[in-house]
Amino acid sequence: MDKMTSVFIALTGIAVVLQAGILLAMYLAMRKTGERIEAIATEIKIKVLPTVEQAEAMLKETRPKLEIIAENLQDSTTALRAQVLRVDATVNDVVDRARLQIIRGDELLTRTLDRVEQTSDMVHKTVISPVRQLSGLMQGITVGLEFLFGGRGRRNGNSREERRPVPQDEMFI
Repeated sequence: MDKMTSVFIALTGIAVVLQAGILLAMYLAMRKTGERIEAIATEIKIKVLPTVEQAEAMLKETRPKLEIIAENLQDSTTALRAQVLRVDATVNDVVDRARLQIIRGDELLTRTLDRVEQTSDMVHKTVISPVRQLSGLMQGITVGLEFLFGGRGRRNGNSREERRPVPQDEMFI
């Protein structure tokens, strides 16, 4: 068993030395990584932090200006909204008035056309109908007189077709 114990001790020693080598390699790798991280952190401090500080300074300088711009924009929006409401009210008023004027114009035109039609009917009844009746009466008298006084001429060979037109006949053709 002595041999076996020596083999176990030798194997354990080799395992411990191997484990120590792995731990040493890990330590060296971590040290290099730590140095790289420190370099990156230093670079960030050198390059990025001044930029952030400048941005903060610019933000502090521009913040009041941005607030003024925002207030002005809000005031302009409020004023514009009020103007749009005024224009809307004015346009609605104009449209309503125009609608009323159109209705009035339509009523006026309708009344005028009704009166023209009534007047036309009245003129027809009071002027044209009596003139037609008078024309018919005159035509009858003219034909009768022609017959009485001109009847002899017809017996001499004049035919009915040669009768000369009466001016009243031409009026209502």
